[in-house]
Amino acid sequence: MTRPSPVPEDRAPVIVSTAGSFARSVLDERHPALIERVRRATPYPPEQQRALDALLEEITKGEIERLDEDEPGAERWRDEPFYGQRWPDVPFLWAESFFYRKLLAALRYFTPGPWQGVDPFAPFKNAELGSAKVDDELTALDRLPRLPVEERDRTLLHSSLWGNRADLGFQLSAGAEGLGERVPGLVTDDSAALWETLAGERSGKQPGKVCLVADNAGPELLPDLVLADHLLTTRRATSVVLHLKPYPYYVSDATTADFLSCLDRLSTASGYARDIGERLRQAITSDRLIPRTHPFSCAPLPYAHMPADLRDDFASATLTVMKGDLNYRRLVGDRHWPATTPFSDVTAYFPGPVAALRTLKSDVVTGLTPDTVARLDAGAESWRTSGTHALIQVRA
Repeated sequence: MTRPSPVPEDRAPVIVSTAGSFARSVLDERHPALIERVRRATPYPPEQQRALDALLEEITKGEIERLDEDEPGAERWRDEPFYGQRWPDVPFLWAESFFYRKLLAALRYFTPGPWQGVDPFAPFKNAELGSAKVDDELTALDRLPRLPVEERDRTLLHSSLWGNRADLGFQLSAGAEGLGERVPGLVTDDSAALWETLAGERSGKQPGKVCLVADNAGPELLPDLVLADHLLTTRRATSVVLHLKPYPYYVSDATTADFLSCLDRLSTASGYARDIGERLRQAITSDRLIPRTHPFSCAPLPYAHMPADLRDDFASATLTVMKGDLNYRRLVGDRHWPATTPFSDVTAYFPGPVAALRTLKSDVVTGLTPDTVARLDAGAESWRTSGTHALIQVRA
């Protein structure tokens, strides 16, 4: 099948942190606040405290500085072209990525010693995963087997899409009447195409591998795992490859440790949640649920630049599902695309069928109709960045 040529990138400037933009608010407000939040959460010794002070000074008043030469892995960042420039003046995706890499360096995450491998975001992730709200969501899963098959499909897909904003308890309370328009804020919905791409009675296709590229940990990873179990038990997939981050990246991105914590949360629950947890554990031991990490998952680059081995992995999948805002930005390119730019055009490079499940939390968006854009732009809220809107997009 011949893919359409990608849209010329000169039609869409790279997003940088211009004054008054959402990206600028991340650099000026979110990143300094995160440094202080990390500092309060864990009693780091003086060396790390001084390094945090230096990083805060750099991102608020200084220019971009290289990683120290003795920092493990510094060679991977040696040839970047942005050193000596102001943080707001470089591509936003790169600036965010490098901030998190420098934060880990300041905390000696990669340096041999007592702080090596200590996730600075673990206190936040663990608090969310252990909350009473998660108990309620897991209890709500007891109602799942009683739903008609198509309603179960829709419920679990929307739960994975919205993460902890629209929890499983809300989704399941919709009952057999169906969610449809009762889930507000969905700006485009290709869910029918998603199910048709997978195996099953609707498509007449044989099952194969599904790649699920995870986004956030904690309560947002739980519905992803429930969806993975659903794909396996309904034989939409022979295996699910769960792509995780090889180390902490952004504040809540899911690592292998986070995946195991979620698996334990399911397995130690009661009722149907425990059944799901046990099935997932068995799926791992039988190589049907395959956790996978790749260094490119933490690269400041769009997926158009993915290495050959990762491309081969996605090419061999019946469908790759990209979860979340950051994966969407990397999938379509972190650019000021006209919102009506076809999703199929900006993902034409991708080596196989791909779906995006994304809550909108940054400026980039593609694949909307002109009427939808006009309606959203006429509203009072910042629909592109507020997290109140979402999309399901598929390029089969």
